[in-house]
Amino acid sequence: MTHIGLICPSVSGHLNPMTTLGHELNQRGHRVTLIGLLDAESKTLDAGLEFRAMSESEFPLGVTEEAIAKLGKLSGLSAFRYTIELFKQFTATLLKDAPSVIKSANVEFLLIDQTSFGGSTVAQFLNIPFISVCCALMINQDPNAPPFNTSWLYHSTWWARLRNQTAYQLINFSAEPIKKLIEDCREQWGLPPYTHSNDEFSQLAQLSQQPPEFEFPRQSLPSCFHFTGPYSNPDSRKPTSFPFERLTGQPLIYASLGTIQNRQLETFQTIAEACQSLNAQLVISLGGGDIPESLPTLPGNPIVVGYAPQLELLQKATLTITHAGMNTTLESLSNGVPMVAIPIANDQPGVAARIVWTGAGEVVPLKKISASKLRSAIEQVMQKDSYRKNALKLRKAIQQAGGVSRAADIIEEVLRTKKPVFVQR
Repeated sequence: MTHIGLICPSVSGHLNPMTTLGHELNQRGHRVTLIGLLDAESKTLDAGLEFRAMSESEFPLGVTEEAIAKLGKLSGLSAFRYTIELFKQFTATLLKDAPSVIKSANVEFLLIDQTSFGGSTVAQFLNIPFISVCCALMINQDPNAPPFNTSWLYHSTWWARLRNQTAYQLINFSAEPIKKLIEDCREQWGLPPYTHSNDEFSQLAQLSQQPPEFEFPRQSLPSCFHFTGPYSNPDSRKPTSFPFERLTGQPLIYASLGTIQNRQLETFQTIAEACQSLNAQLVISLGGGDIPESLPTLPGNPIVVGYAPQLELLQKATLTITHAGMNTTLESLSNGVPMVAIPIANDQPGVAARIVWTGAGEVVPLKKISASKLRSAIEQVMQKDSYRKNALKLRKAIQQAGGVSRAADIIEEVLRTKKPVFVQR
């Protein structure tokens, strides 16, 4: 048995897959502890894992909710800038407090979310082996592939490559405050400087929730990069009640804009208007962004809940309306459910671009959304059989990728051999 530590941001989009992976490893006999802010404790304990807090006085319970509330009111560039500031704060905390917490817990091995910048520096300082985990859209930089935060589709032309390179330069410039924190810390700790943004990721194994079919063609991934498919297990989540008796048997449209972006309450009004005249039943999940009573009476009388048992509802769904968060997208595809995406911020435009590229759905940009445009996209996806067929192809790809079980196998192989696990391409 190995004592494995988990490091990831304290928001559901990262906590859900990371604690699911931790739950799988715990079931295999390993001791698993998540090291994070107090806001991550409840979900960690629900998954049956141990928890160690960082910076309890500086980041008391509820600070993540406050940040999410502010971020939920933003979109586009302003949301990206605020996200950078949040990551800077978390990186500073990680570099300052994580080493002592990890040492006192006697953690022997680390799984580090790709967006926990500074995590690999902590691991190297403590001389603890680690694996990188892509809970969101993979952020490995490759000039052949559009950056994670753009809505661009893949093209193999020279101009697309130049466009991508320019965008990566802008991203790196925006992330300079985070990079400076890490560089200063590495110099202080006697660690060699990074020469490329991809240097921060593990050389033992890098795990991605995406199946390979849900990623643009790549030419510069390391040989230890594994597309394992999503980490999803109802047993690692707290049960959620739902009025299943209210389902009518009509085609089910499930709408969720994620934990953060569910604060875009006016968008739910538009969604309800778009679905009102359709021969379908609409279920809206607010994802904790608010309570159902905060919404006005919506057209068509949809079922509105604060939280929804998403995995169970997707088994019954005909269509998902989503913000294009990675977890909801992959859970929809795991059930062969096509989507209409309304990307709002961060990596969501990139996920939405892949939904379109794979033919598993359509996109309606938030700035252009209207009930008529959204209804047109919904009708197109529901009526044209190719969307469902492509979603089913991706479901098969996800099943073949192996998911959380395959990811745990790779981790255990690294634990046994202490060597990189390579994949043939």
